[in-house]
Amino acid sequence: MSEQTVPHRGIITVCAMVATLMQALDGTIANVALPYMQGGLAATSDQITWVLTSYITAAAILTAPVGFLVTRFGRRAVFLASVGGFTLASVACGAAQSLEQMVLFRLLQGAFGAALVPLSQSTMLDIYPPEQRGSAMAIWGMGVMVGPILGPTLGGYLTENLNWRWVFYVNLPFGLLALLGLLFFLPKGEQQSGRRFDWLGFGVLALGVGALQIMLDRGELLNWFGSTEIIVEAVLAGLGLYLFLVHMATAERPFIPPRIFRNRNFAAGLGIMFAVGVILFATSALLAPYLQTLGNYPVFTAGLAMAPRGLGTMAAMFIAGRLASRVDPRKVMAFGVLVLAWTLWDMTGWTPDVSMTTLVTTTILQGVGLGFVFIPLNLVAFATLDPALRTDGASLISLLRNLGSAIGISAMAAMLTRNTQIAHADMAMHISPLNRVFDYPAIHHWWNPATIPGASLLNQEVTRQASIIAYMNDFWLLMVLALGMLALLPLMKRPPKAAAPDPAHAAMD
Repeated sequence: MSEQTVPHRGIITVCAMVATLMQALDGTIANVALPYMQGGLAATSDQITWVLTSYITAAAILTAPVGFLVTRFGRRAVFLASVGGFTLASVACGAAQSLEQMVLFRLLQGAFGAALVPLSQSTMLDIYPPEQRGSAMAIWGMGVMVGPILGPTLGGYLTENLNWRWVFYVNLPFGLLALLGLLFFLPKGEQQSGRRFDWLGFGVLALGVGALQIMLDRGELLNWFGSTEIIVEAVLAGLGLYLFLVHMATAERPFIPPRIFRNRNFAAGLGIMFAVGVILFATSALLAPYLQTLGNYPVFTAGLAMAPRGLGTMAAMFIAGRLASRVDPRKVMAFGVLVLAWTLWDMTGWTPDVSMTTLVTTTILQGVGLGFVFIPLNLVAFATLDPALRTDGASLISLLRNLGSAIGISAMAAMLTRNTQIAHADMAMHISPLNRVFDYPAIHHWWNPATIPGASLLNQEVTRQASIIAYMNDFWLLMVLALGMLALLPLMKRPPKAAAPDPAHAAMD
């Protein structure tokens, strides 16, 4: 479609934004509701995390073939099917009566939602001319980045004032709105009915990603490589991903064209987007239980305390979208990475009684850092990419972000559990009747290890302190990952300047 002559561009933009926001929100909206869902679905603490990872994993696997589906059936048909299926799956999640049903419906929700973000992105790139894409990507990026950040806040509000099922039912009116808007106003695109799907490539990719996610989810529970199941899953993950790479390089028509990786900007952008996915979702998944479990925040208050990050992201995206059109976007990204790394370093010194001022200031700046990375990244990654590869590129960018999200949540949760156990064992070594600390009357009264109540209270406090240390270690690892993004920036070329300045009103033309 010609970006200069697209009718109803504003309506299409709103519908694409709604679709993007729904998909992005549902990655984290259930975070603060997990303890309530755990009781309602009779699940254990490790099983209930499948509600998060099943959605993200399905979205990651099904993102890859979006480019083929659009070529084969047309963008409009795939977009409508994705929005409709996602909305129905959301209602089914809200009505689930068991963990098995919930995981199944979340898989379906992730599968249908996989195409929403890449389709929205490629649609926005196509309907706006190059000089207006900075503003267009800022609007689109708000859904992708602000959705996961505001998810816990909205989820906490719905859970506290209604119940956890409404974190899924809330998608129904917005899904219907997007579906009707796209049905009436999105132009029909070209399609190639004769193109065949690369089932082998998709199969080995699904095997690799699925086995890797299951391994990360169950590794800590099964003592990692001391378990035959984990070894088998690790072998399948490695084999699947290896066969996928070999097949993509040697097949005549793989569903991901290999020439897309020859673009240096795009290839480096994939690595940065993976890191963004890890940090964006892992921090949300860590901060919600940190505030509720260690800080004793009520569910809605915990969600509300995380909202400022979204405000920082929204403000930064509008600024970054305009800056990236005027200055080298790589410098904008470098600034964002440094701000992001500083906030994660600051979080390594947090304790559960961290002041609300510090909490709000740090999370706002963290949102600013994410916004300054995300918008220029999308502009640079796609600036020199063949327009024919845009949908494939958007699919791959979303795939890497979803993989980062799934791996980040699972890896940080596993590290949290393991480091809590290690810190608990280290502190327990110093607990004995010979330790003179227990001679102090106040300590002896409450934490006397010689009595059952005292030993129980003492163990609770040691576990609490060990958890604080484990969270600090996770935040430190995320800081190192953030700094690692700086190494990829020199690999990217500065995109050519737009022929005209980005008008202030461009976003909603």
